[in-house]
Formats: sequence, C-alpha cells, structure tokens
Amino acid sequence: MMKKYLKYLLPVLVPFIILLLPASSFGIVGMTLVEQRIIAIFVMAALCWVLEPIPIYATSVLIIVLQLLLVSDKGLWFTKAASPQELGHLISHKALMGTFASPIIMLFLGGFFLAMAATKYRLDVNLARVLLKPFGRNPKFVMLGLMMITAVFSMFMSNTATTAMMLSILTPVIALFGRNDLGKVAFALSVPVAANIGGIGTPIGTPPNAVALKYLVDENNISFGEWMLFGVPFVVVMLFIAWLLLTTLFPASIKEINLNIKGRFLKTPKAITVYVTFVITILLWLMGGLHGMNSYVVALIPVAVFSMFKIITKEDLKKISWDVLWLVSGGIALGVGLDKSGLAANAIEAIPFAELHPLLLIAGASTLCLLMANFMSHTATANLLLPLVAALGASMHSLLPYGGEVMLILAVTFAASLGMSLPISTPPNALAYASGHIETRQMAKVGVVLGIVGLLITYAMLYVLNQL
Repeated sequence: MMKKYLKYLLPVLVPFIILLLPASSFGIVGMTLVEQRIIAIFVMAALCWVLEPIPIYATSVLIIVLQLLLVSDKGLWFTKAASPQELGHLISHKALMGTFASPIIMLFLGGFFLAMAATKYRLDVNLARVLLKPFGRNPKFVMLGLMMITAVFSMFMSNTATTAMMLSILTPVIALFGRNDLGKVAFALSVPVAANIGGIGTPIGTPPNAVALKYLVDENNISFGEWMLFGVPFVVVMLFIAWLLLTTLFPASIKEINLNIKGRFLKTPKAITVYVTFVITILLWLMGGLHGMNSYVVALIPVAVFSMFKIITKEDLKKISWDVLWLVSGGIALGVGLDKSGLAANAIEAIPFAELHPLLLIAGASTLCLLMANFMSHTATANLLLPLVAALGASMHSLLPYGGEVMLILAVTFAASLGMSLPISTPPNALAYASGHIETRQMAKVGVVLGIVGLLITYAMLYVLNQL
C-alpha cells in the first residue's frame, strides 16, 4: 500500500528537502539560490518522469511553470528577496516561454504534418510495401530492414525528420499486431533507436558531431570520410546489438508479417501535392549544405503547403499530438534552466577532472555526458561539456599515450548521442512515445542497456583507432 503512495510523495518530498539544505552541502563553490532551485526542479522532473504520478507531458508543463515562478526574472516577488550574489542569475521568462515554440517544436510540427498527410493519402502504406518488400515476411527481418533504412537516412538528415517519416511508414505494419503483442513495442522502439544510432555515422548526422568538429581542428582535424570510416562500423555494430536486444526483450507473437497491400499510389491532385511536397521536403533535408536552410526551416514548408491546399484541415489539426510538443518543451526548458543559471557549468567545474588518471578521465567524462544526455538535449549537453573537455585534453600531456585530446572529444561526442532512456531524451524518442505503443519503463530498459553497451563499444573502437 505504501508503495502506491510513494510515487506521489517522493516527487514532492525530495525536492522540498533539497530546497531546505544549506548551499554548502552540494559541493559546488558559490552555489546560488537559483541553482539550488534548479536542482530541486530537476530532481522533481526526474522522479515524475520515472514514477509517472502525473501524465508525462504534465511534468514538462510543471517544469516550465515552476521555473517561471521560482527562477525567472518575472517570478514571484519573494523568490528574489536575497542579495544578487546569493540569488544568482535569474533566467529570462521569454527564454523559458519560448521553449513552446522552439525550432525543435517546429521540426516536430512539420513531421506531424508529413505523417498525417502520408496516412490520409495512403503514401505511408505504399512506401511500406516498396521499402520493406526485400526483407521478406519474418517480423525479425522486417524490423532489421526498417532499422537499416532508418539508420541510413539518419546519417544524412535530421534524426527527428527521419523518425517522423519512418513512423508514418510503420503505421500499417504495427496495425498487423494484436493488442498485447510485444512485437508492437519492438517495432515502435526500433525506429527511434535506429535514428539515434544512425546519426553517429557522419559529421552531419547529429548536432553533437558538428559541435565536436569545432574542436577537432589543425593537427586533430577529421575529414567527412575519416569520420565515416570509424562512425559507420560503430553504427553497424550498435544496430545489430539493438536489433538483438529488441527481438529478445519484445518477441513478436505473429510468425509472419503479411503486408498484403494491394493499393496503388493515388493520382488525385491533392495526393500528387502530398507526394511532391514529401519528396521536396526530404531532398531539402538531405541537401542542407547546398541551399543553406536548416532542417527546422524546411519542416515548415509542408505545414504551409498542406494548410494552404486544405490537405490538412481544421479537424485534422485537432488530432496532432500536442502532448508530445509539451513533453519536448519541458525537456528543452530544463536544459535552458541548467545552462542559463550557470548550474551545469559550475557542476562540471566542481568535478576535479584534471586530477584523474587519463583513462578514468575519458570514462568519467563520457559517463557524465551519457547521464546528462538522458535528461537534456544532446546538443546542449555537447555544448556544455565539449569546450571543457577540449581545454582539458589540450592541457593534459598524460592523455597523449591514449590518443590525446581527439580520443577524449570523440568519447564524449559519441556518449552524447547514446542518451536515449526517456521520452524526453531525444525528439525521436518523444515521437515514438506519441505513437502510444510504448511505456516509459520499456523505453528506459532498452535505452539504459544500449547506453552502457554503446559506451563500452566506443572505448573499444577508440582503443583500436589509437593502435592504428
């Protein structure tokens, strides 16, 4: 009976105790009131996401509201009643509210519009028939095919955009499973997992890779081709492990996936508009370097086109997963709080990295990065950790026998992309969670195992690279 109430009590009691503790008990020099409140909100969010006493999207809204009340420049009057030194840096209320309309949210919206239009005009069903045909009828191999296609797309375009596209293709496949068939969970998880892993394969596959390249310059420079030489084998090994893990944890009850889809591609003007917009959007996502638009800007093209030609109507808009957009906003707001309050930077500085053995430093920095990446944006995590790691790597001569600064930067960069235990960890996870086929604990089980295994494979790969 007590266990039932614990999930409601812990998210309230633990943050409250954190707020009452003296600032000196956190081991961070000069801890401010704002930073202490951010820790309390962070702990509350983590407990709510794991225990789910309230809906998962409600936790995200609560994060934003609590930050606005307790740590924003327009918060409650009594929250500011301290000297500026004690209080710390208050966060702009506009930055916190802006998370509801962040570029990532717009990318989601574009993905939702594409998926809805694809379903409405049977594009998803027809694409599933064409792309999955070579992989036969065994659920295991159909899923492997789906993961391979997703990973390849993710290497060259936004992971979120890839997930949105692939989940729309997956809809007719999932429809074949029974209500309690675990195979449905495996398929729904396979897409975000493959998208998260696939992005590691190229320098443009995921933002942390691009952040890392800023620090891999001069004698440490890595070209696009060189990155792929070690990135692609890593992706292949991780994909195979992920596939084995998913088929073991969530075995399908049905023995055959008979995608007996007789339908043809529709040829009405609206259907053709959907096909053309779908192709143009994907090509623009793939060729970001040529036209200069980023994936967020491109994502709004289908929103405009489908609204203009009444492909997506007022009634369709009501079916958009607004809860997912709120869920992601909360994750972004948590990252803003950790960053703008100075807490993340101060917490990292409080760890005596320079005193560690080089191998412990690589393991410690990458593990910290993996933990952070599960609770905040991978890009924000990379932006916070990589400048510090690059500076440490450059100044620590004891790292040289182990590959120097390059190995440290690569270990942290790969770790940033391996954080995928929660719906808020990555936009692909949130999109897959929105499908309604996955529970948080199922995602966490897969995410934790892949995170740990991924780190171990990263270390093995870096060891081999250093020997070459």
